[in-house]
Amino acid sequence: MEFRQFRYFVAVVEAGSLLKASARLHVAQPALGQQIMALERELGTQLFDRSSRGMALTESGRLFLAHAQIVLADAERARLAVRESVDLPRGDVALGLPTTVALVATLPILQACRERLPHVRLKLVEAYSGFLREWLLSGRLDIAFLYGDMSEPGLAKQLLLDDRLMFVTRADGTRLPRRLSLQALARWPLVLPGVEHGLRRQIDAACAPLGLQLNVVAEIESLGSVKRAAEVGIGSTILPLGSVAEEVAAGSLRAVRIDDPGMLRRMVCATNIGRPQTLAATAVLTLVREVVRDMTISGAWPARWRGTAETAPDRP
Repeated sequence: MEFRQFRYFVAVVEAGSLLKASARLHVAQPALGQQIMALERELGTQLFDRSSRGMALTESGRLFLAHAQIVLADAERARLAVRESVDLPRGDVALGLPTTVALVATLPILQACRERLPHVRLKLVEAYSGFLREWLLSGRLDIAFLYGDMSEPGLAKQLLLDDRLMFVTRADGTRLPRRLSLQALARWPLVLPGVEHGLRRQIDAACAPLGLQLNVVAEIESLGSVKRAAEVGIGSTILPLGSVAEEVAAGSLRAVRIDDPGMLRRMVCATNIGRPQTLAATAVLTLVREVVRDMTISGAWPARWRGTAETAPDRP
C-alpha cells in the first residue's frame, strides 16, 4: 500500500468523483482510477459505489477513510515537526473543548493564539467530553480539555483547575439563600442537558446516593438554549459559574452555590502519549494553560487554579 494511494483515496472522497479529484490532484483521470482500483484489490473490498452521479463510499470505504485521514495527519505532523525544528511554531493544531468550557474560554484562547502564535492555525472543536477523549486517542485532536484527573491509558493529563457547578435561575426578585443543598433543588423545575452529556451525568451521579429525583421539565442539548430557557423562566438549571458570568453580571440570571462535594469538577489538559507533538502543538499547550491560569487568577473564569501538577499516564 503506497502513501499516495491514501492521498488519492481521500481526495476522491472529498471531491465526490474521479474527474474532480484528478483536476485537484493534477493527475490524469485514468491513472487516478487505476490507483483506486489497485487499492481496492489490495484491501480485498470495494471502497466506492460508482454511478453516473459520482462515487459514494461503501461501508468498507467509510471505515478505511477514518484510518486514511489519521495516516495523512500523522505524515503532516512529521513534516511539520522537521520543518519546525529550525523554524517558528507553525501549522494546524486541533484543540477540543467541552461546551461549558467553550462558552468562557474560546475567545481568550483565540485572541492569545493570534497575538502570540501568528503562524499557527488553531482549530477549535466543541463537543461532549466523551467524544473529545475518543478523538484525542484516534489522532483527530492534538489537545483536549477533559474533566477528571484519574489516570487513563494513552493520555497524559496536566491538572488545570477545579470548577464548581452552580444553581442558575432567572433574576425575578425571588429571595434565595447564599447556598442551596442538593436536596433543595428537587423543589425547582429544571432545564438540563440530556443524560448523555457529561454535565448531566455528574449531576445524576451526585443525586444517586441520596435517592434524589430532580424535577427535569425539559432536556436541551444546546447550553446556549439552556441559558435562554432559564432567563425566560421555563426552568432553572445547573451550570458552571464561568459559563453564565456575563448573564449574571448583566442581571438576567442569578447563580447560587450548591453545597455538595459532587458539584465540583476537576479539569485537565490532555494529550495523546502515543503521538509525537509538533512544535506548534507544544506551543499551543503552553499558551492555553497560561490563558486559563490568567483567567482564573483575574476572576474572568470563576474557578480555582490548581497549578502545574501532572497526572502520570498509564503506559502499555
